[in-house]
Amino acid sequence: MFQRTLRKLTLLISLVFLLIFIVFTSTIYGYISVRQFDKIDDAMRMQAQSFRLVSERNAPFRGRRVFDPRIFLLLRSEDGRIANLAAFRNEDNANLAEIAAQSQIGEIETKEYETHVYRVLCVPYLHEEKLLRTEENFVIKDVIAVSIVDTEIGLLNYLLWIIAGGLVMGMAAIIAASYYLAKRAMIPIEAAWEKQQRFVADASHELRSPLTGIHSNAELMLRHPENTVEQESNRIHTIIKESSRMTKLIASLLTLARSDANKTELQLTQVDLSELIELVSEHFRPLEELEQIQLLVDVVPDLKLVGDKERLHQLLVILLDNAFKYTPKGGRITVAGAKGDKNILFSVQDTGCGIQPENLPHIFDRFFREDKSRSRDKGGIGLGLSIAKWIVDMHAGKITAHSEPGNGATFKVSIPVGKLQKES
Repeated sequence: MFQRTLRKLTLLISLVFLLIFIVFTSTIYGYISVRQFDKIDDAMRMQAQSFRLVSERNAPFRGRRVFDPRIFLLLRSEDGRIANLAAFRNEDNANLAEIAAQSQIGEIETKEYETHVYRVLCVPYLHEEKLLRTEENFVIKDVIAVSIVDTEIGLLNYLLWIIAGGLVMGMAAIIAASYYLAKRAMIPIEAAWEKQQRFVADASHELRSPLTGIHSNAELMLRHPENTVEQESNRIHTIIKESSRMTKLIASLLTLARSDANKTELQLTQVDLSELIELVSEHFRPLEELEQIQLLVDVVPDLKLVGDKERLHQLLVILLDNAFKYTPKGGRITVAGAKGDKNILFSVQDTGCGIQPENLPHIFDRFFREDKSRSRDKGGIGLGLSIAKWIVDMHAGKITAHSEPGNGATFKVSIPVGKLQKES
């Protein structure tokens, strides 16, 4: 599947590169083509418009005669005859005469005759002296400027061949570059696919476990319909426990699915984090006595920030619940909070078994559990810290974990104070 996608992506990128190359080279070719003829056209226009018969007795082509030696001036009479003021005699006379006869006033044309390419401009002759003495009854109507542009056309053709050759030779580079970019683009796609496949497999496994417990205990209860509720209390308790676990798992999966789809929006309000930490800590006070774990709260008052109160409450519950799960009897959990320059800092520290160094980079991964059997016994599903990280990320904050095996773990959270946008 990925190979097919890679080929399609390579083809698409190659086409984009090819289109960019064609547009770029076409622009250069067009610019050079225009610039090549601009000077010639300006010289032709100036030379044609400046021509004037200056004296009845002198030669008719006295005056500002030559601006560009490649430009020839031809005169056309009212009856269509052609006179050559450049006074050249060669085999091009017939071509020039035919070109002049067909030229239209005001239009600059490029015409090819035999072995030469000509640029032609025809302008009306507007001066009072119109009678050409060297030709019988020749009344000047138009002045025609003609220039041979073989060199310019040859240069443009040479440039076109260079562009075509560069395109042919560059196709290999374009394809290679496209393949490289497509390969790089596929890396996160393949990683996301593998992550999704692993996520689906882990979710299926986690869902199958409570479903198996519920099904097997319900089936055993059906085998003994004569038993009382008291006699089946253990199985009923197991069913309720596994149902609660599955409900928690589904809720966590739904939260992560919404986060992946960007369908969860924060309800931002002014939150007093000091009060929220005290509130969540009070919910865990019964566990302090039941589990014989000391819970210390050292929070600076008036820690206010802009955030989603429900999500921040969920974050604190996840971190404290995680700490109680992995802290043995006689241990200690410390919740601390302080104010930074532009953020609020709080941490949850425990004296539990700690986290192995090789596992620290993975503790926020979905369904990751350092000790899966022990985590499942304690009701863990490996999604709590993933949700915690998502909540912190949604608040533009940062969460880190520090631990040494046997010396407990510390989770530190930093969240910007933020500002509420004023309603317009």
